[in-house]
Amino acid sequence: MVIIPREKPVIENLNVYYLDIKKLLEHYQGEIGTGGVYFKSHAAEGVIFFDKDDLLNAFYEERDLDLVGAQAVEHLVNAGGQHNFTVHIYQLSLEEVYFWASIPSAEKIYEGLSTEFTDLEGLIRKMSSEKLTGYIDVSISGGKEGGLIFIINGKIMGGAYSWDNGEPGPTQKNQELLIRKTKETAATFNVCRIPLSKMKGGGESRASFAKPSKAVLGMLEELMVIFENTVAVRKKVKSDFTKLLKKKFVENADRYAFLDPFAGEFDYANRKIEFSGAASDKELTEGVINSIRELAQELGILAELLETCAEWSDQYARQLEKFDVKF
Repeated sequence: MVIIPREKPVIENLNVYYLDIKKLLEHYQGEIGTGGVYFKSHAAEGVIFFDKDDLLNAFYEERDLDLVGAQAVEHLVNAGGQHNFTVHIYQLSLEEVYFWASIPSAEKIYEGLSTEFTDLEGLIRKMSSEKLTGYIDVSISGGKEGGLIFIINGKIMGGAYSWDNGEPGPTQKNQELLIRKTKETAATFNVCRIPLSKMKGGGESRASFAKPSKAVLGMLEELMVIFENTVAVRKKVKSDFTKLLKKKFVENADRYAFLDPFAGEFDYANRKIEFSGAASDKELTEGVINSIRELAQELGILAELLETCAEWSDQYARQLEKFDVKF
């Protein structure tokens, strides 16, 4: 992915035919410290990111060819005879240059979110509150339109939009238009996070967190089965149980991120719980029970559920008291 913020370049419209790219890079490493050299022709484009000491990363794209890293640098350095590139030099902050150079290492943490379960405005707030460093990829009407929203440590730093030539920029107007389009037409969202460990100078890597015990997973699995059965026998509750549960977990994702169905960490299917996320016994118990209570209340079956769960509540009374969770 060849992306660079299209801010005012330090210098622009140089012709690669007259340039020694290696010497050009050395000069601007000393002159501006951190930035990017962007190459553009009718058939290909590329970028080399640098700080004062190193070449951080590079990307090169042409038809049927995508290169990253050293291969991209080599191709761009020696491409003068192949493409009549126009070259632009951009000065970037240290934080920005590490961000752009780390784009390929971004990991999808939410994939295929749809407007059926969430809205873009709420998703942006959620990612900002979680101090995301990465981007939100938006596809509208099956890819006919779309955009990217770039975020560093929870702060929106710009975006790229299909109706604006796909070029990154900080325009608030385009972001508002993107949000409006997703409300008017079906859209899907992918959220990609750049691990701090991948960003040079980006800080410490994410700490490890506790995992819930098998005993607690078994306890909650029993509760989920009871809840599913209770919903099933109520004739006026016509919606699919899995869909109801996912919607409730999405609503509570701000409080219990590990339950967010689009993160793929918590899964209840075929009367079994599979959990691959990070949460303590207390956190997982609180998240699942509070979500179930809220959903039962909304469906008008809370009293019935409490009655059918009486034996379960007695069996696990000590654990619930220990976690300070009331069912």
